[in-house]
Amino acid sequence: MASITIRNLDDDVKSRLRVRAASNGRSMEEEARIILAEAVDREPAPAEGLGTAIHELFKPFGGVELELPPREPMRDPPRFE
Repeated sequence: MASITIRNLDDDVKSRLRVRAASNGRSMEEEARIILAEAVDREPAPAEGLGTAIHELFKPFGGVELELPPREPMRDPPRFE
C-alpha cells in the first residue's frame, strides 16, 4: 500500500473532515481514503460543447421552423483597377 502526505491543508477542511469521520464512526485517515477512492471511481462527465448545452437548455420548449430566404447568385467581387 502507498501512503501520501497532504501539506498546507486548510484548517477548516481538516475540521470538517474530522467531523465527517466522527459522524461515520471512522478515523480521519479512513474517511480520507474513502473520499479519495470515491472521487477517482467516478466516471468523468462527457465534455459537451456550447451548442449542445444551449440545445439541451431550450429543448423542453420545442423547436421553431424558420423560413429560409431564397438563395441569390453571388455578386461579382469588387475591382480595384
